[in-house]
Amino acid sequence: MAEAIPIAPLIDRVLAELQRLHYAPQSIVSYRRYYHRLLRYAEAEGVGYYSDAFGRQFFAARNGFAWPEGPQPIPRKYRWQLRFLAVLSDMQLHGTIVRRHSYQPAGDVSESFRDILTAFQTECQRRGYSLQGERTRQARIRHFVGYLAMQSILPAQLNATHLSRYVATLVDYHPKTVLAILTSLRTFLRFLHEAGFHAEDLSAAVPRVRAGRYDRLPSVWPADAVQRLLEVVDRGNPTGKRDYAILLLAARLGMRVGDIKALTLSALHWDRKTIQWVQQKTGRPIEYPLLEDVGWALIDYLRHGRPATTSPEIFVRHQAPFEPFGRYANLHTVITKYARQAGLTPPPGHHGLHALRHSLASTLLEHDTPLPVIAEILGHLSTQSTQVYLAIDQAGLTRCALNPEAVFDYADH
Repeated sequence: MAEAIPIAPLIDRVLAELQRLHYAPQSIVSYRRYYHRLLRYAEAEGVGYYSDAFGRQFFAARNGFAWPEGPQPIPRKYRWQLRFLAVLSDMQLHGTIVRRHSYQPAGDVSESFRDILTAFQTECQRRGYSLQGERTRQARIRHFVGYLAMQSILPAQLNATHLSRYVATLVDYHPKTVLAILTSLRTFLRFLHEAGFHAEDLSAAVPRVRAGRYDRLPSVWPADAVQRLLEVVDRGNPTGKRDYAILLLAARLGMRVGDIKALTLSALHWDRKTIQWVQQKTGRPIEYPLLEDVGWALIDYLRHGRPATTSPEIFVRHQAPFEPFGRYANLHTVITKYARQAGLTPPPGHHGLHALRHSLASTLLEHDTPLPVIAEILGHLSTQSTQVYLAIDQAGLTRCALNPEAVFDYADH
């Protein structure tokens, strides 16, 4: 952790770092102007050192409401102020400016790490990670590499002290996020050593973090909300036909977004009335009965909505060129568009198609479907992954609830 320094020298360090990182001149002017107001406020309040508490105090005095209270999501006009204050905290705590976005385009990676990241991507592919898994790991490692670049640390110079300082920058992240980042970091550090990019295996220097596996509930749409969502889709046009079929696959079969995008025409077995594919996340083949409403929705789209294309994927973009959805497309707008039309408020957490998958699990539990059957339907490798849905089975939990008075009466006897 960097030493405590007065506010004025701290601001000078931030401005110098912004120049070293080649921030745009106008951006630096904005930082300097804001910090000038902060410095005058600190002098009036008799505060000599910066802290997060003082930053929140200044923000409230300037804007008339305290952070994180106030309008949510926070309007854009306030976000830059929070960023300016966060940069001061970064410089004071870590001696640098920390990137807040975990993904960096390949062109933003320092040249000393570019070949390493390319080789690591190849290693991820060799290990058979799904497209989403590969992308997630790459994003986490780019976040780490971005930190090293800001510190002008070359791959061969990396040591345990650098790792410790980087981990300290994750202090405000959710514990599960920290756990995921550090797990990917260990994999990357072992790769650096095994591939000959570093003389030492530093993976053991990464601290262990404990985080509960199921500390957050899955996002669930109530069954009536799912029905309302489906009812507002305009199936009189090609896009509506496509979106309706996509929503049904997520809501009725619990398919993941990646599997829906990758679904090909050959996966549909009309003679057997089944749909079969290999899950991207697990690599396991899976086969479902082609439910009547799902089947007719697919037929309607294929006959009357799908553009003429040579693509083997069932679902394609409806703007020329008519190609499959992009590798990283999450189809988020497919559900948010119709949720707005139906006047629905998205559940907390996941707002995309994955919430419909959770909703299917919740509905199955309400109908007393055994966990192994639900695990099979959702394509889980183990029922351990399915157990998280027990927490959202309100009816089941009610049946398990104890009567406190009966417990106390039993204890008295």
